[in-house]
Amino acid sequence: MSGNTTRRNFLITGVAVTGSIVGASTLQQQVADTAKPPATMPERVLGRTGVKVPIFGLGGAGQTPLSSEGKERDAVAIIRKALLLGIRYFDTAADYGPSEDYLGKVLPSYRSKIFLASKTDKRDRDGAWRELERSLKRLNTDHLDLWQLHHVSSREELNTIFSSSGAVKALEEAMQQKLVRFVGITGHHDPEVIAEGLRRYPFHTTLIPVNAADKHHPRPFLPVVLPIAQQKNVGVIAMKVPAYGRLFKPGGLSGMQQAMGYSLSQAGVHCCVIAAETIKQLEDNVNVAQAFQPLGDKELAAIEQRSAAVWKDGTFFRAWA
Repeated sequence: MSGNTTRRNFLITGVAVTGSIVGASTLQQQVADTAKPPATMPERVLGRTGVKVPIFGLGGAGQTPLSSEGKERDAVAIIRKALLLGIRYFDTAADYGPSEDYLGKVLPSYRSKIFLASKTDKRDRDGAWRELERSLKRLNTDHLDLWQLHHVSSREELNTIFSSSGAVKALEEAMQQKLVRFVGITGHHDPEVIAEGLRRYPFHTTLIPVNAADKHHPRPFLPVVLPIAQQKNVGVIAMKVPAYGRLFKPGGLSGMQQAMGYSLSQAGVHCCVIAAETIKQLEDNVNVAQAFQPLGDKELAAIEQRSAAVWKDGTFFRAWA
């Protein structure tokens, strides 16, 4: 599309047309869904966004129906259940397979009540813009609450992002056009890169690994990223909380109570996003979030000790770049 105004008008028109089709086909189910009051869970203000979000959000990646082709029915069931359970934070990305499409089939009618986040792994302005346009169409919305630079792993990537034709230009333009409310940076490879990104630009949020195993890694995320995030009041979102369940292997943590409890008890961490393979798993995770109480130093130390035996397997994601 040529011209910023044209781009925004095109997106809004396209979403409105698609939204009317989806809304008509799902109205009966939505009425049934909203008949029950949502469950409650603790909320926190997400840094300088000023927005209150539940401490637990639904992730759209992992080995789950939300990111798997041919699993629309299962994915939609999980998304609907998440809404009923009071989840309002939904996290996805342009490269999570059909995740954005699945979310776009359910969320439009609830759009004003949810916090919707997606990501781009493009490092140039034009590439990022193309992905944003596609994300908005697939999600069937005219804006994102949070648009994030996905898995930033090296200083070379940062230099490209912040160049004259880098992706940061797309982030700024999208905010100016109100296609995006807030912008963030994510990464699970090198904490120094994320910290440098936060120093170089006033991101609203960062999405980083926060789990007990990462503490044992030679380059842990929390000591490096949290100080700069707290200094700049950046919203910190925890990912890799159970490390795809690898923290629950024999000799490791006892379950999600310890995994989520550890992540959400870290000073400066505002919330977490975790995917769900089944509705039962989602319900169990929500129950843990609803019952969350900050853990004390002794409890945190005990969890760290239990993760020492599985830390290498529990930080497998650090190799992704």
